[in-house]
Amino acid sequence: MQTNLKIPQKQNVETSVSNHNHKVETKDLSVFYGNFRALAEINLAVQQNKITAIIGPSGCGKSTLLRSFNRMNDLTPSARMAGEILLDGVNVNMPGVDVVDVRRRVGMVFQRPNPFPKSIYDNVAYGPRLYGIRSKKDLDEIVETSLKRAALWSEVNDKLHQSGFSLSGGQQQRLCIARALAVEPEVILMDEPASALDPISTLRIEELMHDIVEDFTIIIVTHNMQQAARVSDFTAMMMIDDQRAGRMIEFNETHIIFTNPKDKRTEDYVTGRFG
Repeated sequence: MQTNLKIPQKQNVETSVSNHNHKVETKDLSVFYGNFRALAEINLAVQQNKITAIIGPSGCGKSTLLRSFNRMNDLTPSARMAGEILLDGVNVNMPGVDVVDVRRRVGMVFQRPNPFPKSIYDNVAYGPRLYGIRSKKDLDEIVETSLKRAALWSEVNDKLHQSGFSLSGGQQQRLCIARALAVEPEVILMDEPASALDPISTLRIEELMHDIVEDFTIIIVTHNMQQAARVSDFTAMMMIDDQRAGRMIEFNETHIIFTNPKDKRTEDYVTGRFG
């Protein structure tokens, strides 16, 4: 699909990671709710076709940061942002940027499964229909492809017209992932996608992330340190400062964050001594 984003000259971003194949970047990003600053001067460069985990104690702004990437914070009337969020070098907060297009390119999967009160088929076809696809043949192909990508097709191909609510919790979450994939996003945001699931369903979601990352860039918020260590290529560590704002204190390859972090607070958190 055509993007409405106008691409200006891309600027360099400094991070502790040497590869500059960045898909999403933030530059001095701060997020305010009224007079309260929830995020303070976040500088992060997310690499394309990799899984980046955002970790840190409750209340440090992980979900606020995640929701900034596709401007979901716009839905909160008191929210405002300072700094830049770049998608392929384009500041998505610029005037005139098509927010609907941003949210197509940057899909989101929430903490709890939230299928629409529709059939399995209609859940997946909803986004493509919204973007003007009407051909049944095309929709059938998109639904099948998306459900296969979400490792759900073999479980539901004979009951596509049953309600999405008829599925188990883990299946519902994979249905929500299929729904996100159906509009061909470039980035997938996952806000603790397995926190409400049993261990077997959690493992399916983690395997799914590894299966699809060749085609997508994935950013996941998780409280589960073992999960972050298992699934992610890079990890951003966040903490709360003295003014109760969330700050990113360290960002590096995941194996370094978990075995040789530079910041003592990161070491304390990932080893369970804090948080």
